[in-house]
Amino acid sequence: MKILALEFSSEQRSAAALESGQEAAAAAAANSNLAERARELAVTIPPLGYASQTGPHGRKALGLIDAALREAQWEREQIEGLAIGLGPGSYTGIRSAIAVAQGWQLARPIKLLGISSVDCLAAQAQALGWHGRIEIIIEAQRNEFYLASFEISVVRRQELEGLRLATLEEVRAKAASAAAVVGPEATRWLAAGRALFPNAAMLAQLAMDRADFVAGDRLEPIYLRETAFVKAPPPRFPGTML
Repeated sequence: MKILALEFSSEQRSAAALESGQEAAAAAAANSNLAERARELAVTIPPLGYASQTGPHGRKALGLIDAALREAQWEREQIEGLAIGLGPGSYTGIRSAIAVAQGWQLARPIKLLGISSVDCLAAQAQALGWHGRIEIIIEAQRNEFYLASFEISVVRRQELEGLRLATLEEVRAKAASAAAVVGPEATRWLAAGRALFPNAAMLAQLAMDRADFVAGDRLEPIYLRETAFVKAPPPRFPGTML
């Protein structure tokens, strides 16, 4: 299966193209520069195509997709599956990736898969050789963090504590007994934190072992707070009586 993965949950957005049955040596031979970047990204099997951008002024979603497909030498019509990083993280970024997936499935009969960006980070930590109890943190605004705990070894990743909201004090307490605390902004909050951004290349690899495909309308961001909306008052026009 030819899979396109989109990971837009952090400021380092990325897209990657990967094909099932792809051999690492063949992929590396196709593009040695890409293989080097893949090692930097802690990817076991380099993707055939990879594109990334950082910050709000980088390439938009479709630009990243085009760059990844161009590097993989694929046409859009060849894509058979889309894997989306569901966060938690940037609500706008995740929604953008979901919108692309939903629109794509309306146009063509492709398979869709949503994967937690926390699972992606845990897999990247394992590939980097970060073993032991690993705390993954993602800023959740409002002086809170998304927090999940994993026990990671060479051969396995075990979730010890599921994703939840935590205060900075709780995160610091966890850090005292952890082998590492990792996340997109971990170094901003903890002196011993390790910066790690979820990337689409690893997301694509994780998707290869999954078969829990969903319809586009079933894709939802991982967001632990209740969503609250305030209805705007009706517009007022000059001369309108109240």
